[in-house]
Amino acid sequence: MVSFDVERVVRQSLKRVAQLRFHRDHGAQAGRVLEFLERTYGKADPAHLKLADTYARDVFGSVVYAPWLRVYTAFSGTFKEGWIPDNYYGSVVVPSMKGSYGKLSALKPLSRLIFDSDAFPDIAYFANGLFFTDRSVVIPEHDLESLVFGQCDRVVFKLDGSGQGKGVYLFDRKNFNGEVIKSLGNGVIQKFITQHRVFNAFASKPVATLRFTTVVDDAGSVSIRACFFRLGRADDTHVQSDHDICVPVDLVTGELGREGYMNDWGAIAEHPDSGVRFSGVTIPAFAQCVAMVLDLHRKIPFARCIGWDVTVDADENVQVMEWNGEHNDVKFSEATQGPCFSDLKWERLRAVA
Repeated sequence: MVSFDVERVVRQSLKRVAQLRFHRDHGAQAGRVLEFLERTYGKADPAHLKLADTYARDVFGSVVYAPWLRVYTAFSGTFKEGWIPDNYYGSVVVPSMKGSYGKLSALKPLSRLIFDSDAFPDIAYFANGLFFTDRSVVIPEHDLESLVFGQCDRVVFKLDGSGQGKGVYLFDRKNFNGEVIKSLGNGVIQKFITQHRVFNAFASKPVATLRFTTVVDDAGSVSIRACFFRLGRADDTHVQSDHDICVPVDLVTGELGREGYMNDWGAIAEHPDSGVRFSGVTIPAFAQCVAMVLDLHRKIPFARCIGWDVTVDADENVQVMEWNGEHNDVKFSEATQGPCFSDLKWERLRAVA
């Protein structure tokens, strides 16, 4: 009994330390964004910032949630009730509304088993020493290369748990090696997608993606809450979070906003490399993209908020590159399109012990 109590105390102490570090890191990141916004666009109204501080304390129970509310306020030029701070989302909403089910998204070989959809460009998987087809049939290693390149000339390997453009590797027939894949770790081999010409006009090398955020409400209905377009830079092999460009997308029409935003939250009207303007561009096959992510989320309703990375290929087919059932970022969507979740009463949730 004493041993059990000691273990419980240690676990709780470690969890508290991790939470403190989590909120500290978010506070520092939000502080840098706020400093940039105020330096670039002028000081935010102190009265509005005070409303953000008060809302964090009175509604969410702690001032540790104020930094992102302050960023949203400075970005929008006003304070809006109903915003969800990104660190509240990560520390309270994610464990309360997803539990362990959202963590399944980190295990790439499970996507086909869960969703049974050809929208995923998965060709093969590597897990625990074995290669598998997208139908979970073991592949003899001497057949691996012919199977992988039977459909395409380039592939992408993504490690389990990869995200933000990290843990992603590109291979062609010349440099593909099964032993290299095995040395990297468990993950998925996907065909390299030839993106739609509308996406290609912005940057031809990295495949642009749409980040959809879908939720399941208390009545079991699935809905789209936010969408933005993610673009890489001209010389990138794939989109990477530390220097991508994000453009809000109208949820009804699929039109891009007039402005996109750099990683530092600075506004731009056109892609910095190609000079292609965002205004007037409509996402191809947008209705099909929406229908796809709604249909897929209905298959895993117990992960109640999911971020989907989707693209449209050259033939206007919807391709689901990955899904994020854990801490899918909500701060950009909240600032540009929010409050996105105000009807869901997430502010009433409290941290899971």
